[in-house]
Amino acid sequence: MLLAHGAGTDQHHRMIVGIRDALAARGVRVVTFNYPYTEAGRRRPDRAPVLMECHRSVADRVKELFGRPLVLGGRSMGGRMATMLVAEGYAAAGVVAYAYPLHPAGKPDRLRVEHLPRVGVPLLFFQGSRDALARGDLVDRHLRTLAGSTVVEMPGADHSFRGAAWKEPGVFEFLAAHTVDWWDSDVVN
Repeated sequence: MLLAHGAGTDQHHRMIVGIRDALAARGVRVVTFNYPYTEAGRRRPDRAPVLMECHRSVADRVKELFGRPLVLGGRSMGGRMATMLVAEGYAAAGVVAYAYPLHPAGKPDRLRVEHLPRVGVPLLFFQGSRDALARGDLVDRHLRTLAGSTVVEMPGADHSFRGAAWKEPGVFEFLAAHTVDWWDSDVVN
């Protein structure tokens, strides 16, 4: 799996490291990377074409190393970039989006879904029920209804997968267990 970070973080953020390590403990080879703005020390993400070109370049290199199509994964913005890349025709075995940013906070009318029907590979979404970037009724309408889509709801969790029942490292174990179960269920070829 190629695992991309979210906006405002990098590959060393505790969420990315936690997911990576929990997946690796279950036998998944995981590669992480930084987008150009992060490498340059900027907090504001680059525009989507720059992010996608970086994502594509890293995915190509990792695919060369492993010799087969990858599962592209990402946290928030990184998951969105993974879906956009595959929607543009990038060959992947599947996509896992940890807290897909369905819309900007407080702006549910500005959906980020137009490309999703073109993804064409199995999709796994992890969504917190209190995520300010993914209103529940919109998750039901736009993510659950996609062909090949699986949505794992995390009751009480916010966009950072925090909530009364969600504590680290248990949240990482939950994400990894469900990711590997999905992967092993022959959804991903």
